[in-house]
Amino acid sequence: MDFKPLITLLAIVNPLAIVPFFIHYTQGFTSAQRRRTILISSISAFAVIATCAIIGLQILEFFSISLASFQVGGGMLLLTSALSMLNAQPAEAKTTQGEVDDASARASIAVVPLTIPLLTGPATMSTVVIYADQAKTFFQHAALVGYGVVIALATAVCFSLAKPIARLMGQTGINVMTRLMGLILAALAVEVMAAGLTKLFPALGQ
Repeated sequence: MDFKPLITLLAIVNPLAIVPFFIHYTQGFTSAQRRRTILISSISAFAVIATCAIIGLQILEFFSISLASFQVGGGMLLLTSALSMLNAQPAEAKTTQGEVDDASARASIAVVPLTIPLLTGPATMSTVVIYADQAKTFFQHAALVGYGVVIALATAVCFSLAKPIARLMGQTGINVMTRLMGLILAALAVEVMAAGLTKLFPALGQ
């Protein structure tokens, strides 16, 4: 297994794009509360990725869903996320203003909505399951779970440096980075869909 899964996951999760949300949700938090939120968000993001990598395929089998169909559906979901990112919107952001206001009033917003759906939503989960099928050995599965650790660390770093990042890059810089990641994600989405369609319709591969 190469680093393509890691690049794809970094493009989808894109913690930099979630920095403004983190700043908004944690307004008025003490330093201890902010550190706790960062820790829980990072661990939760890893837990989602690791769970999908380990038992994602078993869940598909339980619901009698073929991987080819999942690849096409997952690829479409990735492409939708990529289009959102090309418009400088976070890939997984599906919250309404009401949910934003409600989340701001909660004692803890680390898991919902920061981790789910902002960081690791359906697009992230489907991506991990697709790459889990390509992992044929224990070490390849372990590498995929290890990528979850990298995502968790990237999330922790971005959230810990949220205010300096926001000052340094500004909203324009964050938007440019989001658009670049969206372009990469769009290309990867087409690849995933093409692989699924070739399995469903073998004539396409001839």
